[in-house]
Amino acid sequence: MKMYLMKQEQLLPLSPEQAWEFFVHPGNLPRITPPNLGFKITGELPDKMHAGMIVTYTVTPFLGMAVNWVTEITHMQEPYFFVDEQRFGPYRMWHHQHIFTETPQGTLMTDLVHYVLPFGPLGRVAAPLVARRVRGIFDYRREALARELGFPV
Repeated sequence: MKMYLMKQEQLLPLSPEQAWEFFVHPGNLPRITPPNLGFKITGELPDKMHAGMIVTYTVTPFLGMAVNWVTEITHMQEPYFFVDEQRFGPYRMWHHQHIFTETPQGTLMTDLVHYVLPFGPLGRVAAPLVARRVRGIFDYRREALARELGFPV
């Protein structure tokens, strides 16, 4: 089993509390997800995220085929971090840490995504394509956050 890691950092000119206020509302997720991912929330969402929260949605990651995805918010310490983990979906494993660190310039937001692809050797063949796709999602998110929160990229 091969585990992959995607890491991205973005400086947000906000306090950790201000950054948290955007991310704690699960309804904001579609606003920072690329439209070509076909992301649609399929279940009811609470007003604010909490540990144990389950989120159900569909995505169309490749070839326009819709896939059900279920994640759980497994850990949370306001306003410093939360973790979402796949319970069912396109990956064999998905573990996404969202870390908010206060700096003199604002909040350094770090995303650490550990994932394992399905299909054994076939998944490893597709790994470069998947890595580009995952990176593209987070590159889009970087720009969308700047647009949504009103600061330069």
